[in-house]
Amino acid sequence: MPKYIFVTGGVVSSLGKGIASAAIGKLMESRGLTITIVKCDPYINVDPGTMNPYEHGEVYVTEDGAEADLDLGHYERFTDAVIGRDSNITTGKIYHYVISKERKGEYLGKTVQVIPHITDEIKRHIKKVTRNTNIDIVIVEIGGTIGDIESLPFLEAIRQLRIDVGYQNCINIHVTLVPYIKSAGEIKTKPTQHSVGVLRQIGIQPDILLCRSEKELSQEAREKIALFCNVDKNAVIPALDVSSVYEVPLMFAKENLDQLVTKLLGIKSKDCDLNEWTNKVVNIIKAPTKQTKIAVVGKYITLQDAYKSIYEALVHGGIANNAKVEIIKVDSEDISEFGVLKYLKNANAVLVPGGFGYRGIEGKFEAIQFARENKLPFFGICLGMQSAVIEFARNVCGFEGANSIEFDKNTKYPVISLLEEQKEVADKGGTMRLGAYACRLEAVTKSFFAYEEKKEISERHRHRYEFNNEYKNVMKDKGLVFAGTYAQQELIEIIELKDHPWFVACQFHPEFKSKPDRAHPLFREFVKASIERG
Repeated sequence: MPKYIFVTGGVVSSLGKGIASAAIGKLMESRGLTITIVKCDPYINVDPGTMNPYEHGEVYVTEDGAEADLDLGHYERFTDAVIGRDSNITTGKIYHYVISKERKGEYLGKTVQVIPHITDEIKRHIKKVTRNTNIDIVIVEIGGTIGDIESLPFLEAIRQLRIDVGYQNCINIHVTLVPYIKSAGEIKTKPTQHSVGVLRQIGIQPDILLCRSEKELSQEAREKIALFCNVDKNAVIPALDVSSVYEVPLMFAKENLDQLVTKLLGIKSKDCDLNEWTNKVVNIIKAPTKQTKIAVVGKYITLQDAYKSIYEALVHGGIANNAKVEIIKVDSEDISEFGVLKYLKNANAVLVPGGFGYRGIEGKFEAIQFARENKLPFFGICLGMQSAVIEFARNVCGFEGANSIEFDKNTKYPVISLLEEQKEVADKGGTMRLGAYACRLEAVTKSFFAYEEKKEISERHRHRYEFNNEYKNVMKDKGLVFAGTYAQQELIEIIELKDHPWFVACQFHPEFKSKPDRAHPLFREFVKASIERG
């Protein structure tokens, strides 16, 4: 039977439950244990796939094609856990299952209620991730903040689950805030006491408290929190601000969190070993020998989480090159208004990420043209690749007004068209080309060498539109290189430019498979090219 770690959060949102869960997973793996992580989100959307990035941040895509919460990206970056569609549970998904069963008569005429039917379905979904796998520990992160009405069914479910599987097989970890009042010059423990009090009213007693604070917790403060929250004083773990999230596992290890968790769960394992993580990741982040500036030109720039995996993959590329990557965030609409030179003149490279809709697209075209004409290393991802094709068609091939039919259904030159299987799609949620697909690489291309001369790779996708093969030959004659193809349908996956130091764009999302100790090949080589540019 697997053991369970339930992670909740209190006082305020955005305390870093996802990072904490991922870091705990890393600690458990460092002791030789096999883990997986589940995120329970209390919103009624079935998944975040139809949400605006300003509402929810980026949509993370799993290998099996699920559109999921961005915290799943943290889980995969920190650990080797197999994360799939069963790893993200939402209120919408649970109610969809329950209502579908009720319509089929599976409840045999009973009144369908939150307890037991909704909570039973939540428990069933949590247990689902352990089927057909040898998992030692399941970490379950409950989204939202204690006191929110939306998360109550999930909290009730984990309360019941602890009874179902036995108290010796579960622990509850509560992430809370210990604020520092600058004017008074002291930290305050009362918000944590209140948060734990609400949790206990629900029937959940936390075993460990992770106390987020910008100041060190004194021994007196830790003892006070322990006394009023009914936990052992050694279970009050400071979670201080760090310069990089990849330091969090080391911080927790220093506080012996891994020993405490395994002791409470009755697990025998080897000692924690984070030497490789320290040497290959944290030490390089703290003391890089090189640096570079990379402009990310997007339309959701004002929200940090909208391009979370992109930013992290750039950091990974920097680690692989022993370099600090300074990210210049550029709103593509500002380029259209104030000119491209203002924003890109100091950049060593340009990255154009994915997105949807026409807003800001012309600014992306201008940024790509600037990178192409000035031999500035360029990396386009998803819509970034499509934008590169449109810019090339307009300014190199002479196809005036060339466009994607997403933006102009009547364009004379539809160089980006709708995927064939998308033409009859009505529902927007979960209907794009999603998840892992194979890509055949062409020899003697930058992509081929980046992937260490592999003939075939696999990458994750999230898109509806594709390169229109009717324009393939004319663009090839003008110098566009088709470096990667999904052979089964002859879909263009990667384009490059001849006579350019590094101009690569891909239809897939390589950022989803990048890790701090294993940078994605394309990000590694892109950052390298930016460093060489100087």
